[in-house]
Amino acid sequence: MNIADWLAASAHLRPRAPALLTGTHVDADYATFAQRAAAVGAHLSRHYNVQPGDRVGLFMTNCTQYLECLYGIWWIGAVAVPINAKLHGREAAWICEDSGAKLIVLSDDIMDVWSEAVAPGALPTLSVDSDAYLRLRAGEGAAAPLARETDDLAWLFYTSGTTGRPKGVMLSHGNLMAMSLCYFADVDQVTPQDAILYAAPISHGAGLYNFPHVRMGARHVVPESGGFDADEVLALGKQLQNVAMFAAPTMVRRLVDAAKKHGENGDGLRTIVYGGGPMYLADIRDAIATMGQRFVQIYGQGESPMTITALSREWHSRTDDPRYLERLASVGPAQSVISVRITDADGNPLPAGETGEVEAKGAAVMLGYWNNPKATADTLKNGWLRTGDVGRLDADGFLTLSDRSKDVIISGGTNIYPREVEEALLTHADVREVSAIGVPHPEWGEIVVACVVLEDGATANDQVLDAHCLASIARFKRPKRYVYLPSLPKNNYGKVLKTSLREMMAKQAS
Repeated sequence: MNIADWLAASAHLRPRAPALLTGTHVDADYATFAQRAAAVGAHLSRHYNVQPGDRVGLFMTNCTQYLECLYGIWWIGAVAVPINAKLHGREAAWICEDSGAKLIVLSDDIMDVWSEAVAPGALPTLSVDSDAYLRLRAGEGAAAPLARETDDLAWLFYTSGTTGRPKGVMLSHGNLMAMSLCYFADVDQVTPQDAILYAAPISHGAGLYNFPHVRMGARHVVPESGGFDADEVLALGKQLQNVAMFAAPTMVRRLVDAAKKHGENGDGLRTIVYGGGPMYLADIRDAIATMGQRFVQIYGQGESPMTITALSREWHSRTDDPRYLERLASVGPAQSVISVRITDADGNPLPAGETGEVEAKGAAVMLGYWNNPKATADTLKNGWLRTGDVGRLDADGFLTLSDRSKDVIISGGTNIYPREVEEALLTHADVREVSAIGVPHPEWGEIVVACVVLEDGATANDQVLDAHCLASIARFKRPKRYVYLPSLPKNNYGKVLKTSLREMMAKQAS
């Protein structure tokens, strides 16, 4: 089954339902959305000789044309290669070369980034902002998407590449369908009256949530800004109503700050799905206190997109449960098509309560890495995805993450999980953000260094923070050093770059 069949079905069942919106303006209904996708696919086939299984790069900022092109690619059985719009042109060019893309589709605001990095004519380009695009999408295409098999490749997702060249995660039509069915079962219900807001990049997690909303004939909304602006999101929620969105924890924090500033509670934002990085207990409690019970947490990776575990709205609201705070600090139980286990260094399963590497297996797990059999063999063991994350399962199946395995600090031969230190410090009123890292030490091997961003008006005081830590965590876990920074380095998705912090500490020590 082709994932684009879901668009074709909604176009038949709800042809006049609003489909694509920029802000509050309707760009297309479902019949038009499907017609444009079919026309785009036909154009790619005729003018660029894109065949089933061929790859097409997408290097653009958020816009409704993004969805037209995605479905146009799938309509003809080809493979979408969405590329983060914030990458350098050379990085985007490398992804196109590695994937063997037949062409790249761009938005005009990225054209210069691409042109400065790539020789003219090196790869055919198509601008979604051109008059030519407007003409071609008005054409005709096949009445129905090309038939595909469950294991046929649909989405080639390139990882962030923080430890070298990014790897191409192969997601099949079956993977995407399994992920989407998990959304209905484990994350949220969707009706035709709902809207999905793309305030985070469509090229990544936020874009993956288009599928359940296409299947139900819901609205797809790109903010006029094309990205995340907290005030704009709050305004769109009130104007559109029944809005769902995916947000990284840093986006949630900014949204909560904006809501407090304006005395609002997020009216109209029905569901905020957060993930993609650690959400600290203090932050989610503050978010719920400010905006109410509208939050769902997911944990996944590109290799098992959005689908390893989920902490439902129900568990966010069960304040009378004696283990409520423990549940709230977790990432929930396994999603419906996934099995989760914890293993030791040799890959042996560990019992409940033991800490080790998180592994996942199921219908949403990737086919493997594109043209990288060694990485595939290292990461997939007997079907189990080795996530590289460290955590523990309780007896009821709730997963609590500690850290990435590479971020665990070994001091005096003892493992210290940075998140424990971070959780402790974030409960202090003066601390806005914190990241704990390990720094080499001649006696201890590593020591814990806390990189702290203070609240406005707060004064740096190591003794105060040290005493605060000692009140909640063991003495050996407390930071041996505090470094105060105006901000923490983050990647394009809001994840703190601990590697950059380690490099910063190394330069200071040299």
